[in-house]
Amino acid sequence: MILKILIILLRCSSIWAEVKSEAAMISDVVQAERRPAAIVATLCWTNYEQVQLHAVLTAANLTQISTVQFLKPEIIPQSHAQDQHTIFVVDLNCSSIRSYLQKSKEENHFRSPFRWILIDYSDGGSIVPESIIDINVLPDSEVMIARRISDTSYDFHFIYKVGATTPWRTEFYGTWDTKEKFKKPDDVLDTTAVRRFNLDRYEISICYVLTDNNSINHLTDRIDDHIDTITKANFLTTNHLFNFLNASSKYVFADTWGYNLNGTWNGLTGHLVREDVEIGGSPMFFTTERVSVVEYIAMPTPSRSKFVFQQPKLSYENNLFLLSFKPSVWYSSIALQLLLFFALFAMAKWEWKRIKQNNRKKMKDADVLRGNLQDVGILLIGAICQQGSPVELKGSLGRVMMLILFLALMFLYTSYSANIVALLQSSSSKIRNLEDLLNSRIKFGVHDNVFNRYYFSHATEPIRKAIYLQKVAPPGTVPRFMTMEEGVKKMRQGLFAFHMEIGVGYKFVGKYFHEGEKCGLKEIQYLQVIDPFLAVRKHTPYKEMFKIGLKRIQEHGLQKRENEIFYEKRPKCSGRESNFVSVSMVDCYPALLVFAYGAIAAVVTLLIEILWKKRCTDIRTLCSRTTRQD
Repeated sequence: MILKILIILLRCSSIWAEVKSEAAMISDVVQAERRPAAIVATLCWTNYEQVQLHAVLTAANLTQISTVQFLKPEIIPQSHAQDQHTIFVVDLNCSSIRSYLQKSKEENHFRSPFRWILIDYSDGGSIVPESIIDINVLPDSEVMIARRISDTSYDFHFIYKVGATTPWRTEFYGTWDTKEKFKKPDDVLDTTAVRRFNLDRYEISICYVLTDNNSINHLTDRIDDHIDTITKANFLTTNHLFNFLNASSKYVFADTWGYNLNGTWNGLTGHLVREDVEIGGSPMFFTTERVSVVEYIAMPTPSRSKFVFQQPKLSYENNLFLLSFKPSVWYSSIALQLLLFFALFAMAKWEWKRIKQNNRKKMKDADVLRGNLQDVGILLIGAICQQGSPVELKGSLGRVMMLILFLALMFLYTSYSANIVALLQSSSSKIRNLEDLLNSRIKFGVHDNVFNRYYFSHATEPIRKAIYLQKVAPPGTVPRFMTMEEGVKKMRQGLFAFHMEIGVGYKFVGKYFHEGEKCGLKEIQYLQVIDPFLAVRKHTPYKEMFKIGLKRIQEHGLQKRENEIFYEKRPKCSGRESNFVSVSMVDCYPALLVFAYGAIAAVVTLLIEILWKKRCTDIRTLCSRTTRQD
């Protein structure tokens, strides 16, 4: 209640003029930053002066200030939900303030996103106070020293170190007095990372992944650029980054991107976790396990690994002889043939009846169509197959009917044959996902590298696990991991899916594939990850610098240039028309089945006819013997 009364009184004009100058200064500086603020004040002021500060802050920055908290030097504040809003205001004249600052250091409060305002009452001397001289205030920190020039004026400097062992640096930020209030030069940048880009050749450690020991000799000369491609492309990019920051680099190499084995991280991730390096120079996949131990900053290289294969012929999945027409066309064709059959049968019946009545001699001619079902059926089958017939209708109306029959079925036969030729050159589109690929007759191969061996062998999703166990590494066989060149060559032979980094693999596709063969390539993603990202260690003080620097490199086109040098885009489809498509036994399999069934049926029919003739001969012989005996 007393606090509320004092605040009300302080807002009155009679008392406002007597407000402590430090309170007004702090309020003006906080307001100049134009950011939300949660004040944590450690001040050796009287209760009345603290109330003054609270009143001034909430009166002038009502929408900007969320909380104001006063603590004693021996109390260390707890972490807040929104650390980026926290501003520590500290009076360096307090007793045991050095102990307070050391405890804050242990709590990692001297790092981004926390902000500090240190009020220094000492006259002259170094800008960096003695009480903070042993604390590492690195480039991401925002520690402002408010130095008292007189009772009514202050100047402000940011202080930081490029590295733990480097000298202190200062940045002039502005001045304050009771008349002019807070002023800062026009050329002062608000973004901390941009102000501190020049690292003055400070050495930053960076780790690259090399799966081949010889790659260390060919990081820039483009020899064997299909090996460790993602590292070689980003080696040049990170060199641009260090040049942009005016920093030197210390190279560390690992043989893997890093995986959690029995609670311990190895490889690149292990170096980041142990804080051996600041940044990983080889992009790595964004996984839920790694998110908790490293920080991802940029996606420099859009590289993905997928199964790539030539889409199999349509005949591998379908019967081309049934696929030529749509069901409606098949039904219409069958209806047409039935109509022609009944018309021919009626015409043949009518003509045979006339021959019986008028010209019995013609009944002995072998080329006259009899009026029975089997003769008409054979004539129709011959017309459908464009084979003709030894018998025909002799009348004028019958000949017109025969002309209509052969003309209609000729167009039907021509359309059917043309469709089959077109389908022989077509590819199947039934393989659309991993499950279709698993259930197909296609063989598998995987590019032999570290992450492929890890992710394939540790797959838990049913389809992916089945692919590894049934197609890639069946029990009792050698796992089908192979070189890029071997895999692409097998992929060209057909019925082979090769899992590869597509930007690199397409270089070999361009080398070994003919133009027409590039048209039927199909991609299916296996790994459940997005494009690889560059990672930095947790709480690195250079994170914002790295992010801004990499963004600038991308904006200037340097990253795109390196990617286009090392990675090939998917080849365009050209020359499909000139591509020769050979007809294999698989394409003719249904026709061969029909031929085989027909041959078997013919032989069976022949045997039946022979047996029937023998039976009839035996019956006649028996009858003739019986007649003689009688």
